[in-house]
Amino acid sequence: MVTSDVEAAEPDQTVLSGRRALQVGLVAVVTLVAFESLAVTTILPEIEADLGGIAWYGWVTSAFFLGTMIGIVFAGDQADRRGAGPPYIVGLVLFATGLAIGGFAPSMPILVAGRFVQGFGAGVVPAIGYVAIGRAFSVEERPRMFAILSTAWVVPGLVGPVLAERIADGVGWRWVFLSLMPLVALAGALVVPAMMRLGPVADAQPEVVAFMRRRLVEAARVAAGAALVVTGLTFDRRLLVPAIAGGLVVGLGPLRRLTPPGTLRGAAGLPAVIASRGLLTFAFFGLDAFVPYALTSGRDRSTFAASIAVTVGTVSWTVATWIQQRWIAEFGEAWFVRAGYLLLAPGVVVVALGSLPSAAPFWLIYLGAIVAGFGMGLAYSAHAQLALRSVEEGRVGGVTASLQLTDNLGIALGTGVVGAIVAFGDDIGWMAGSAVAIALIVPAAVAVLGALLSDRKMPESVR
Repeated sequence: MVTSDVEAAEPDQTVLSGRRALQVGLVAVVTLVAFESLAVTTILPEIEADLGGIAWYGWVTSAFFLGTMIGIVFAGDQADRRGAGPPYIVGLVLFATGLAIGGFAPSMPILVAGRFVQGFGAGVVPAIGYVAIGRAFSVEERPRMFAILSTAWVVPGLVGPVLAERIADGVGWRWVFLSLMPLVALAGALVVPAMMRLGPVADAQPEVVAFMRRRLVEAARVAAGAALVVTGLTFDRRLLVPAIAGGLVVGLGPLRRLTPPGTLRGAAGLPAVIASRGLLTFAFFGLDAFVPYALTSGRDRSTFAASIAVTVGTVSWTVATWIQQRWIAEFGEAWFVRAGYLLLAPGVVVVALGSLPSAAPFWLIYLGAIVAGFGMGLAYSAHAQLALRSVEEGRVGGVTASLQLTDNLGIALGTGVVGAIVAFGDDIGWMAGSAVAIALIVPAAVAVLGALLSDRKMPESVR
């Protein structure tokens, strides 16, 4: 729904004078979110070593993206009913609150709770930002703004992991969280005044408001269902069957209603595209969250070595994205989706081999991260472009919302499932590297499934 508002709206004359501050503020906030995301991935092995609780390792990422899933829908509802300013402030406050909880967390469960709060805020902030761009900039100016926001991930990708490692090594991992709080306040001071000028949508219909509220409830149920599934896999094995069954009962119906018909069975056409996007994020982030752990706990390398792995994977993704943008008109979106999977699957396998203690050189983890990141860069945005070309204009908002939903659900389940297997291996005495290698069989298999789905069921009109 947010995307359709962005595309349909004309520039709001009341905020034209504040566009420079809006630009700077939006870029600053996105940069902070990007830095924090990459930083936590890098230092998570150090956090786990300090707080203990390997069973909660995957939850640190899962909880963030479950919160993000709900925050995105909340933003779409509130932006129309209350204007951009109030929900944007809520998003910033929740993001900062999550940072504070993370910085002072005495245990992994408290850290996970903080990450959920932080993820909710991180879902609200960019979604409201897109609304602001749609209302403050002309149709011709919007592509440049979206490109600027995408570029805001480049610097954090290059320096964020190493900087986070240096901060953690120098003054402690807690300051990776706490040091961002003043910067959030500063960025908010730049952008909030312009946001407050974007009032409610005057012609918001009651039925639209009711629809958005239903979507918010449905998104919360999907998140709760995913949480139950991951809980059943991670903790007391006696709860495995009832927790998974409960998660399916709670979340499956809402997920079916929030996605195009046939998505859950990968029906040919648009449903296959939406399903494939979830498989893609499951496979990549199930791998990505555990690359630092594979190096530090599995192969006894430093956190600095882990930070380099996160950086090269991120840079590889960025390079592939630019290649995809250059050639996608010639080869077509579906070609890039398939190519991405065909690189992602072996990339996961190479990381798994490099994780095995004394069985292969540790630098295979770097190679696998580069290959997997490159595959992700080829396929990720190609899904969005393929989906948008597969629907009529009036359905763009709903399709974009479905992509965002499967994005976040895939990340939450991928990191949760891999984390549960690693925790199980730790319980029964596997070496850390062996546990990671075995756990990565799941995202590798999911990547193969995605390749088969993309090869057989992508929309024929753009193949």
